[in-house]
Amino acid sequence: MTLSLLEASEAHRLVPEGGSVALKPNLVIAGAPEDGATTHPGVLSGCIEYFRAHGVRDISVIEGSWVGDETMRAMRRAGYDRVCKQYDVPFHDLKRDRTRPVKTAIGAIDVCCRALDAGLLVDLPVLKGHCQTVMTCALKNLKGCLPDKEKRRFHAMGLTRPIAALGAAVKPRLIIVDSICGDLNFEEGGTPVQTNRMFLGFDPVQVDAYGCALMGLNLSEVPYIELAEQFGAGKSEWSERDLVELNSASDAPAYPKPRGTVAALTRRVHENQACSACFAALVRALHTSGLGKDREIYIGQGWQGRPIDGLGIGKCCRGASQCVMGCPPTAEAIANKLEDLNWQ
Repeated sequence: MTLSLLEASEAHRLVPEGGSVALKPNLVIAGAPEDGATTHPGVLSGCIEYFRAHGVRDISVIEGSWVGDETMRAMRRAGYDRVCKQYDVPFHDLKRDRTRPVKTAIGAIDVCCRALDAGLLVDLPVLKGHCQTVMTCALKNLKGCLPDKEKRRFHAMGLTRPIAALGAAVKPRLIIVDSICGDLNFEEGGTPVQTNRMFLGFDPVQVDAYGCALMGLNLSEVPYIELAEQFGAGKSEWSERDLVELNSASDAPAYPKPRGTVAALTRRVHENQACSACFAALVRALHTSGLGKDREIYIGQGWQGRPIDGLGIGKCCRGASQCVMGCPPTAEAIANKLEDLNWQ
């Protein structure tokens, strides 16, 4: 599927003479691609084979997992170690990369140098749901090009504006979306929906807008997309004239809408600048345990140093009368705490 998309698009023309190609997948956590959270290793294989066939020798895989997880553990869990060994392609953990400030619409953002210096940055996101931003695809996948301190700062600022600003500053010129079995509810996977779809584009804003349409979402539900357009990252408008189908739409099942699971689970959660890993662990615990829907729960950096009458999640909420410590705490620890409180 990846090779077919690349061959049809003649993507090799985007690589500058003698330039490098950096493949940026989504390795948010250490999980198998079949769980619906991480980019399939076959997408990497297809990209490497295609660009090698067109004379590109400097190819690498770059990524940094979310705060609280180890990138190298995630890459092995996803099977990227075997791909990199088979094709003799280096994998670079962006958590260990140098950074430099980039001017954006909201001020300077520190971005990893390997992402900035690539001749062609290829964005390889998974189209899926997200606990805080409703959906994630091309634009939000660029957050993996940041050091952990910037990822935390993005959450402190609220994700919408910094994601939009980053998209306009980094602006990948090739996006290949793994929509094979993305999880429509959770960024970290666990309830995948198989659609057997992939698609390719050259504008991250337009790709995300199309992804919204596939998921049955309005652009107003994912505000960073239109804001990214305002910041100059691309255009959100698309029509049937922009689509080139390589097979019949009937070859893949209809794309279901997200079920609103996260909204239902978090009705009594008071979120204030929570990091994705912490919030996702809470949602997963609420989902798997079936407990906590009747409790006031607090989470996020905005609660630091403040007294809280309720259950706090993570070290930022250590001032709560009850707290699950960690940065981030595990879903298991949160579920165990909810179970303990249920028996009290």
